[in-house]
Amino acid sequence: MSDTEGTAPTFGRRSEAPPATEGTAPPEAVLPPAQDVSDAPPAAQERPPVQPAAAPPPAAAAPRPASRRRSRTSRNQIVVFMNFVISIVVAMVLAAGIAVIYGKRAFEAPGPVAESRTFLVRPNSGVGSIASQLEQQGIISDSLMFQAGVRAYARGETLKAGEYEIPPNASMHQIMSLLQSGKSIMHSLTIPEGLTVQQALRRVAEHEALSGDMPEAMPPEGSLAADTQRFTRGFPRKEVVATMQAQQQALVEEIWATRAPDLPIADINEFVTLASIVEKETGIASERPHVASVFVNRLRKKMRLQSDPTIIYGLFGGAGKPADRPIYQSDIEKETPYNTYVIRGLPPGPIANPGRAALEAVANPIDTDDLYFVADGTGGHVFARTLDEHNRNVARYRALLRQQAEEGAGTGQ
Repeated sequence: MSDTEGTAPTFGRRSEAPPATEGTAPPEAVLPPAQDVSDAPPAAQERPPVQPAAAPPPAAAAPRPASRRRSRTSRNQIVVFMNFVISIVVAMVLAAGIAVIYGKRAFEAPGPVAESRTFLVRPNSGVGSIASQLEQQGIISDSLMFQAGVRAYARGETLKAGEYEIPPNASMHQIMSLLQSGKSIMHSLTIPEGLTVQQALRRVAEHEALSGDMPEAMPPEGSLAADTQRFTRGFPRKEVVATMQAQQQALVEEIWATRAPDLPIADINEFVTLASIVEKETGIASERPHVASVFVNRLRKKMRLQSDPTIIYGLFGGAGKPADRPIYQSDIEKETPYNTYVIRGLPPGPIANPGRAALEAVANPIDTDDLYFVADGTGGHVFARTLDEHNRNVARYRALLRQQAEEGAGTGQ
């Protein structure tokens, strides 16, 4: 015990802090605030500082099953968009495939027409217009399907103008092939030998399958081919006439080049003129060279031809004699440029359109001495070298006519 008050020791306290040892926390970090030891009970003074309880570590989350885990990539917007696009494309491909299969079956299925029909494709008609007309006429059931089929199967070939015969139950595919082929219905116009130009043009004008106007000017007499013209519906009338002229010119020039060298014919116009007279005198092809020889012999002898058809043409021209108009005796004596009972030699031009047989007969007539011929009452003619023989033939012909008239009167015909 010390007598000095300031140095007296104090129980329960250290005069200085103990040295810090390595790994031990400083006292102020773990001790509660200092308290007055003199005021605390002894037991409290020796109680160690209370350490705060450490919080338990958080429990680890239970792992999710692999099937439910979504990757970050799957949630990426680009992937989602691409999946959507692929789905749309697949759907479109499937729809297109179904449409193609259905369309092909419909395009090749039998059509609704039970009987054959005619169908006209006008020039410069488009596929849409043709399809609409086919549907309107009940030949196909769906114009849009026909258009789609043509675009799919046509392979660049166009549908050709013309008039076509559609067979019964023809499919749209068959109709397309038919219209591509151009095998349209052909119409015909026959111009018989011996018609005048005016009579031939009337037939052209009246043909219902032809179209357009007639030529402004009438072609020269004898310049149209006596033949059959074939054409499709809607063919222009002017082109038919032009074709007939070109054919006749080629035919005349061809035969004129093969003519006998000693013919009493000056030029090609006289050649056609004499051929037209021969054409009108007989309708029997085998007789034409014989009839031609009679006229050639007369021309050589400077005799009048005395052909009845020239009288008729001089009186009525290209219109022809009316069926109920007979030839009178006075007609024979009428002076016209074509009446070969009055004029000598050939008329100024043809009196009809001669055919090939008449042209060939005049170019190369048979060699005879005959100067006359008359009808025999059976459609043919009988020929004679002298006038006396000819007069006897005429008498027999008239007697035959009287007999036929009497028989007709007896039977009431």
